[in-house]
Amino acid sequence: MPSCGATYALEEVLFACRACGALLDVRYDWSRCAVPEKLSFFDGRRITPGRSPQARADASGVWRFRELLPFADLEDLVTIGEGRTILQPADVLADQLGMAAGRLFLQYEGFNPSGSFKDNGMAAAFTVARCLDRRRVACASTGNTSASLAMFAAQTLTRSGTPMEAIVFVGGGKIAFGKLSQALDYGARTLQIAGDFDACMRLVQESADQLNLYLMNSVNPFRLEGQKTIIYRVLDGLGWEVPDWIVVPGGNLGNTSAFGKALIELHELGLIERLPRLAVINATGANTLYELFQLDGLRFNEGKVDSAAIRKRYACMDAEGRRASTIASAIEIGRPVNLVKALRSLEATDGVVRQVSDEAILDGKALVGRYGYGCEPASGASVAGLRVLLEEGVIGRSDRVVCVLTGHGLKDPAATVNYHSPASGQMTRPRYANPPVPVPNDLQEVAKLLNG
Repeated sequence: MPSCGATYALEEVLFACRACGALLDVRYDWSRCAVPEKLSFFDGRRITPGRSPQARADASGVWRFRELLPFADLEDLVTIGEGRTILQPADVLADQLGMAAGRLFLQYEGFNPSGSFKDNGMAAAFTVARCLDRRRVACASTGNTSASLAMFAAQTLTRSGTPMEAIVFVGGGKIAFGKLSQALDYGARTLQIAGDFDACMRLVQESADQLNLYLMNSVNPFRLEGQKTIIYRVLDGLGWEVPDWIVVPGGNLGNTSAFGKALIELHELGLIERLPRLAVINATGANTLYELFQLDGLRFNEGKVDSAAIRKRYACMDAEGRRASTIASAIEIGRPVNLVKALRSLEATDGVVRQVSDEAILDGKALVGRYGYGCEPASGASVAGLRVLLEEGVIGRSDRVVCVLTGHGLKDPAATVNYHSPASGQMTRPRYANPPVPVPNDLQEVAKLLNG
């Protein structure tokens, strides 16, 4: 999306424009692509047994939409069964939030092989890495990216038949054990950097340039191409109808950027008649987008983004010694690399940005768990943000809303256990805490407890 209009070949390993420094977009000449006339074209592709390239692609929740991601041949597509997620009705949760029945849905990406939405993007990025015959792949991570990268690398060979090597940069003490365990278990070389995610991101980009590493963070535009398919599956789950709102946690803003791009493209192709509104939810301890968008009034402005306002906000954060800090480690990011693309998405969808406290995030997470779907803390931001927007009247009680749940509940079990088992001496018990009840080893005592 460089405002300078520069273009680059698919074969170039480049993520930012050499002329202006803006992150690159994947743009298609749709007139040369086999675009379906209706989205219902994809109804015939479902999970079916088969080892042929077409059967494997049809069974992928990413590659079943390959006509909308036309950058690789069928034989080159990398898949490990990602994207087999379906939209979940959430009537009981809707009632708890005061919404009408049949109006709230959860897009639960925790059903992906590595337990998070990242697998959608990795399927696309690994496809390009394989086409380029790149052997060493790397990322900076707060957890989910490293888990997904390591899983894909363990199952993917280069075109020349050699195993891929996964290299992961994580910040010291800034990763949930459930996620770190995956990167270690899948064989990634894990480098624990003295610094936060933003420091890791800077270092991995420098390393990629100098050490011939293929970068798999969302600065890689193909990561976002894969993440677009979450939107396609949301629409599929609604019978190809557009919801009123899509609510998503905001961290590095890759999903926000990908969702907007998917919706803009579908609208331009005439495959949807209108765009839903996006609501992006920051944690108060990692609220850069909220401050820039809500407080500073920063907008995409048709591509003429006020970069001076961004620099001023970052300088203020540095002067205050402020670093991202939230229980929701997946969105604990102070300098989101996809900020400008996210602003584009917000402009196109008339979107809004809100911030919610860690307490509200954990309450939202607990509500999701209480009504049937365990999720990582960052996912709780979607429900917490929905509650705020309902209270403000921005989202109506009868609006059709999709909350995106980004990762599985077992990604950060410590956060769950600590919420439900508050430390002794804690002044207030969390709103939806469900602590274990001590009881003697005696049937009568158990009966008294259960029947009393």
